Amino acid sequence: MPFENNQAEHLQRIRKAQAMGGPEKLDLLHREGRLNARERVTYLVDAETFHETGLFATSIRPEMRDKTPADGKVAGFAQINGRPIGLIANDFTVLGASSSAVNSKKVHHVKEIATRKGMPLVFLGESTGARMPDVMGAAGMGQSQNPTQYRRTRESPWASAVLGFAFGSAAWYACMSDFTVMRKGSVMAVSSPRLVAMATKERIDPEELGGWRLHSQVTGLVDMVVDTDEEALDAIKAFLSYLPSHQNEIPPKHPVPANADQAVGGILDILPENRQQVYDVRKIIQAVVDPGSVFELKSRYGRTIVTALARIDGRVVGIVANNPLVKGGAIDANGAAKATEFLVLCDSFNMPIILFQDQPGFLVGLEAERQGMPGKVINWMNALSLCTVPKIAVILRKSYGQAFLNMGGGGNADELAAWWSAEISFMDPVAATVIVTGLIPAQDPQRFDQAFQSVQKETSPYESAAVYGVQDVIDPRDTRDYLKTMLNVHDLRLTDGVGQHYLSAWPTSF
Repeated sequence: MPFENNQAEHLQRIRKAQAMGGPEKLDLLHREGRLNARERVTYLVDAETFHETGLFATSIRPEMRDKTPADGKVAGFAQINGRPIGLIANDFTVLGASSSAVNSKKVHHVKEIATRKGMPLVFLGESTGARMPDVMGAAGMGQSQNPTQYRRTRESPWASAVLGFAFGSAAWYACMSDFTVMRKGSVMAVSSPRLVAMATKERIDPEELGGWRLHSQVTGLVDMVVDTDEEALDAIKAFLSYLPSHQNEIPPKHPVPANADQAVGGILDILPENRQQVYDVRKIIQAVVDPGSVFELKSRYGRTIVTALARIDGRVVGIVANNPLVKGGAIDANGAAKATEFLVLCDSFNMPIILFQDQPGFLVGLEAERQGMPGKVINWMNALSLCTVPKIAVILRKSYGQAFLNMGGGGNADELAAWWSAEISFMDPVAATVIVTGLIPAQDPQRFDQAFQSVQKETSPYESAAVYGVQDVIDPRDTRDYLKTMLNVHDLRLTDGVGQHYLSAWPTSF
């Protein structure tokens, strides 16, 4: 049979490359309840759509070739829900998926093609970092000449999953991505606990160094936390369903669920009449958008602000909302940074922005200043002013001080409406009454109450409407219809819904 030997060798090489680090290492993953790199790819993408590139790659070092099938990174192209993507899955069973001269070329190729051809890029990350001894010494450090390796200009969406130990490049790409999901038990850091311990002379707990609590609650580098590999991969698929394939098209539209307009009719049951009573703004969001369409990002971080993707009448929108349930809605430094990063995502990928205001201002005090509050506030303002997608703001209750501008007031949104429950002022009416009159409530409650009533009257949304500070005062139950109308009014129809992407090169992490 012609070419019989060639065919046999070819099949043998395929089997060897697909065997990864061998049965013992693969069995260990399964005992830990984890998928291996190729199983992750199979679970994530549409059946029989994955085309691997670099299957026969190995280490550049001759003595390591037999031990490095696919050189520790499974890379290629596939489809998710019928849409093409680029994909890199780190295979920890092969030298800890460490980065080498060869597999870095694979990563670079997939990144370049995904960017040039307008495809989302997915990273399934776990890695020990740079491969030793490949990068040892001056020659090892000098062989890399790729100045754009870590440049991100958001031509197409990136999504990452942290699914084990993610050091070095696995951490870099997770931090550069538009969406990062982390499985509990994983660790993401600059270097491994062992190297950190050597440098600091201290015993380092991996969870404390870079576990899910740190990155979801303190650093904000992780958008979502899950329990299993499968949940992480499902989250990536869900995220990409809201995003266009590239920056020059609009996000995909979805069918509008039946009875989508009903929930907003009960919105007054969510909103307390007492201005001092808190509530969860996520319930307001769920009442306004299409049922089941809310996809919240960074829910554990900067919790005074809610950032979420959702759909209104089948159309993808990004929502930034103050949450009175946490700190009364006073915006802290983490919340400001979170809002800024979300604005970058929306403007980069043509998603209109909805801002729901209910805040007593920015959180003040020594800790806020130590966290760089002025810089976080002005970064947010700068990003908001650079957004070229439609921006529609609605004031639900309180809107005081500079935060009025950050949440879309003062001309910083294309359209601004207020519920008839809104209060708009430079500061809380109680504090304003004390400052203006010098009266102390406990000392002269009757006179103070009279003065307070006069000050509070001036915060009415109708006072703002009278000078066209807000374009409309609406019944809360009309919010969904109002947003549907305004999204149509402010549609970027002259550019087929595509913005100018001034924020596409904004720094990837804060």
